[in-house]
Amino acid sequence: METLSTAASYTLRFINQTNRSVFLTGKAGTGKTTLLREIIRTTHKNVVVVAPTGIAALNAGGVTIHSMFQLPFAGFIPEHNLPFQFSDTVKFETKDSLRRHFRMRADKQAVLQNLELLVIDEVSMLRADLLDAIDYMLRTTRKKQQPFGGVQVLFIGDLLQLPPVVKNEEWEVLKKYYKGKFFFHSHVIQQNPPLYIELDKIYRQTDSTFIGVLNNLRNNVITENDLAILNGFVKPDFDLKKNTGYITLTTHNAKADAINATSLDELDGKQYTYQPEIVDDFPDKIYPVEQVLKLKVGAQVMFIKNDLSPEKRYFNGKIGIVKSLAEDEILVHFPEENLTIEADKYEWKNVRYYVDDLSKEIKEEVMGTFVHYPLRLAWAITVHKSQGLTFDKAVLDVSQVFMPGQAYVALSRLRSLEGLILLSPMRMNGISSDADVMDYASGRAEEAHLEDSLKRETQNFIYNYLINSFMWGDLAAEWQKHKMSYLQEGPKALKSGYREWANRQENSIYGMLDASGKFISQLQKLFSQQPVDMAFVSERVTAAANYFFPTMDRMALGILETMEEIKRQRKAKLFYEELAELEEMQTAAAIRLMKAKLLMDIVLAGEAVSRENLISPEIQSYKAKKLEAIRAAQRNNPASLMNQEEEEDLYVRERYTPKKKKTAEPKKSTLEETFELWQQKKSIADIATTRKLTETTIQSHLAKLIEVGKVEIGDVLPADKIAALAEAFKGFDGEALGELKEKLGDAFSWGELRLFRATLE
Repeated sequence: METLSTAASYTLRFINQTNRSVFLTGKAGTGKTTLLREIIRTTHKNVVVVAPTGIAALNAGGVTIHSMFQLPFAGFIPEHNLPFQFSDTVKFETKDSLRRHFRMRADKQAVLQNLELLVIDEVSMLRADLLDAIDYMLRTTRKKQQPFGGVQVLFIGDLLQLPPVVKNEEWEVLKKYYKGKFFFHSHVIQQNPPLYIELDKIYRQTDSTFIGVLNNLRNNVITENDLAILNGFVKPDFDLKKNTGYITLTTHNAKADAINATSLDELDGKQYTYQPEIVDDFPDKIYPVEQVLKLKVGAQVMFIKNDLSPEKRYFNGKIGIVKSLAEDEILVHFPEENLTIEADKYEWKNVRYYVDDLSKEIKEEVMGTFVHYPLRLAWAITVHKSQGLTFDKAVLDVSQVFMPGQAYVALSRLRSLEGLILLSPMRMNGISSDADVMDYASGRAEEAHLEDSLKRETQNFIYNYLINSFMWGDLAAEWQKHKMSYLQEGPKALKSGYREWANRQENSIYGMLDASGKFISQLQKLFSQQPVDMAFVSERVTAAANYFFPTMDRMALGILETMEEIKRQRKAKLFYEELAELEEMQTAAAIRLMKAKLLMDIVLAGEAVSRENLISPEIQSYKAKKLEAIRAAQRNNPASLMNQEEEEDLYVRERYTPKKKKTAEPKKSTLEETFELWQQKKSIADIATTRKLTETTIQSHLAKLIEVGKVEIGDVLPADKIAALAEAFKGFDGEALGELKEKLGDAFSWGELRLFRATLE
């Protein structure tokens, strides 16, 4: 983000330099999604993004709440010792019954244990009982009784838009435990309210009159004058067929679908059908668009994503008219701009989170991709599906009474009043917002409070970060537990040969507890004296870290050496897995000391805490360098390999070493990811396999890279093919490839035509 509003800037700082949970809200068009992307890009914390529905999770670049936390689709009663309750239509879980769902794979447990920031997007749809289930799950799995098991939570959404869905039969039971259905009615939020930050700079609308009407509508203070302004745009006989570019917003799916289907049928000409390219795991329940896209020339369509190219030719909600169609080409015309563009396909990724074994950072693994045109028929759409879209011109069909917030959602899609048509007058009845939501909204933090809170919470964050960096009681207890496990081993067991080593490790950690306890007491005293002398704190932290780090470092090295030794031996799997859990804690403790020193450097320099300055190359490569040194030493000393055969070594490495993950790096565009692989001399087929995309999609990437001069066509196609294409393109006008493809038949593929056309542009 080039410039941040005051509220957005505060949000970033609260996320990166405090542990305070935040509710980030804002009117439609205030940039909540843009700020979320900036938070993900800059935070130094291990972050996971979730949302209540599959589509919302996909749009936020995350996963669903139910899949992340392994929660069943049922209501949650936040009590113990209750009978299991369900009927034909509703089902409930209690704290006791829910625990059985917490048995999960080690990789998912690792994600939850390493989680520092949980982002919940579209929180307006999040039910109170589901949030309490998340809280209970995190406390139980992480074995910490703080809210959300000590994880900071960023709630994002507009409560005056889509509300949670609770069946009447469910509410009859849940109302005994909850005052309302919204996320802020949950027990965890009632007892631990997040900081309420509202983005107030509107980017979608600029007309002050329209903004004023929307604000009054949102805040339940709409006046007769506001209604008079809106009803000045009533045109009951408005003819949509004579006025292209307008989209009808209605309240029911069936009505919107019928308008679209009828309008498409009424067009003459051939109907074309387009299917998505789906690679690997991408469940149909999270398809971001209809699987089958049916179009005719003249169809009114809408883009449902922003243009990722520098030209920004379209936005999410921009409407155009289909100008020409071919098997693998859609041209869309924008009449008001007299501009025709080719619609590019968009790539959606189904991801899962995992913990990188070396850096201990939470990363994404792409499970599958869905590539399709980001288009839908746009004669009509429901208010529900219009959320997040921006329209220049829209017809509001408000003949039926809107639910609370629907009128606001519908009107706020528009850039200005000039693009508004009402088929019937707007009335006060039925457009009021939920009273509980309005009451909760009164808790918005003012700037003076934000500043005071930020200073206080930042100091608390530094204090807690430092205290936890030197608090090793849990680690010592795990080493003691590990040492005691040797009592169950016979003298000939593999594990018994490491008894003395385990003894030394335990003695090392316990030998530091007295000194670390004294240093923690010193930190507590220094932070109790206001104002805190951060320069002196930094000096003491550096001295303490330098004192303790050699022992911590040596212990981390020792456990990695032992794991490398035993993984080459048969019947060592359980021992290896036991050590792997210890190694996770031991390595994290060593890295935490390094980060504590860095944090104090940042504080003294007066800089903002971010990924860039709190995660150093030394920290990222800490474990990898140790393993590299251990393996080099073992290669130079064959005796240390315990004379195992190479075949056995390979067998054990395959058995114990996690497979390398193919990750989606969020900082890079899809073109940059392809370009990096191309620079590594990978073939189109190899790149497609690595990225879980089709070869056709990779060819389209290369065409764009040729267009901007990053790739030469001679590196992609042979000289004779290029010469033949040059001949074929003589007289080409540069707009539609469809006619050229029809003329040339199978002489060239669509990909080859696009690659050559890129050289002309």
